[in-house]
Amino acid sequence: MATAESTTDLLSLDELVERVGVSVRNVRFYTSRGLLPSPIRIGRSGYYTDDHVVRLELVQELQAHGFTLSAIERFMAKIPATASPETIALHRTLLAPISEPAELVTRSELETRAGRPLSDSDVDVIEKFGAVTPNPDGTYLVSGTLLTIALQLVQMGWPVHAAQLTAEVFRAHGRQIAEELTSIFQTHVWPEMKASGAGHDEQREILQQLKPMTIAALVGAYEEAVDEMRREAIARRSRS
Repeated sequence: MATAESTTDLLSLDELVERVGVSVRNVRFYTSRGLLPSPIRIGRSGYYTDDHVVRLELVQELQAHGFTLSAIERFMAKIPATASPETIALHRTLLAPISEPAELVTRSELETRAGRPLSDSDVDVIEKFGAVTPNPDGTYLVSGTLLTIALQLVQMGWPVHAAQLTAEVFRAHGRQIAEELTSIFQTHVWPEMKASGAGHDEQREILQQLKPMTIAALVGAYEEAVDEMRREAIARRSRS
């Protein structure tokens, strides 16, 4: 984090907590755990920058997604200390879901969602696909969007190991797409937006629009690939 800041760009601790909506105690706790950099010292006073603001907002976003403190620490540790406020704000934007938030349900409520009784094997398929996370008390943390897909796999008779392999394919390619699109945004889009005076709110809005566009594009690319594979299979059979 830069130390050569004009005092007009700096926030006092009181201004920081008012802007982000957290307590002084939490700011000091997060700093002690390394989730926030230490304040900039000018004389006896400590001051904060946009870097502190966006990191604090990211911690709040992670908490809202149910991350434990240790998980938040691992997530934040992967962000370089030299990362710009824009890059950190990008991490926060990418966390924001476009699908239903996760919720806690009982086995009975899970079966109600499915519209029929679920065997232990059925639940294993749903769990291996990543749609539910079982809790020690017998309840499940459910991802609404993934549950819909997992229940379709159960209906089609997908075995447990196939459900796990399918989920791994989605995660691997999904992560690759996310990383490559993020790189394109940071390298080719955001510099021009920033130069024209755009701020974090505009960045967040653009990236939120990108998510459903990406899903639609992936559906189109998948359908095109399936059609191409079908044509190639027909061509091979005609040559044999």
